[in-house]
Amino acid sequence: MRSISAGRVVEHGSMKLPNADNAVIPAEKLRDYLLSSSHPVGRFKAVFFHALGYTDGDWERLEADIRSILTNDATVGEQTNYGQKLEVRGSIAGPADRSAEIVTGWIILKGESIPRFITAYPGDRR
Repeated sequence: MRSISAGRVVEHGSMKLPNADNAVIPAEKLRDYLLSSSHPVGRFKAVFFHALGYTDGDWERLEADIRSILTNDATVGEQTNYGQKLEVRGSIAGPADRSAEIVTGWIILKGESIPRFITAYPGDRR
């Protein structure tokens, strides 16, 4: 497993999302992307999240549910020109009382230490 230390990737056991308590999840990313039936890319993800009972009118619930899985282990992904990508997987229970596994994508921009939400999508049961 890889983690981040002093801006570089280090191999070792599982890790948590750094500074998860301060993670940035923009309302627009949830409301106008993941929960939007008209967004060119997000509309396909919206079908999944709508099936769980989430709507663009209660995007705060989705935000809270995403934050609830940030105590799970994080997997370090690609190092890009912008920063280090990470994934956190977990199970959420939507307003329709349905549960599903999701994968959340994050980036810690170069020169920063706070993770920023990129996306979420259906996960597989491992």
